[in-house]
Amino acid sequence: MQSSSRRIYRVLGEAVRAKRKKARLSQEQLAEKADLTRNYIGDIERAEKKITLETLAKLAKALKCRVRDLAWDI
Repeated sequence: MQSSSRRIYRVLGEAVRAKRKKARLSQEQLAEKADLTRNYIGDIERAEKKITLETLAKLAKALKCRVRDLAWDI
């Protein structure tokens, strides 16, 4: 990944982790709610995987927030 796109995924990953922790969910619990795998949640939080808008929407729904709440600092 290029540095600017890597920053985007890092910011998204940090936001997902912060919202997940605020909701007191484990990675496994969030994965179940979002119909994803625990490994994929970890990869997203560490910015090791690219995330699609569809996945971002699933995460926002599972975290009971809006997509823009996860992407506000991009």
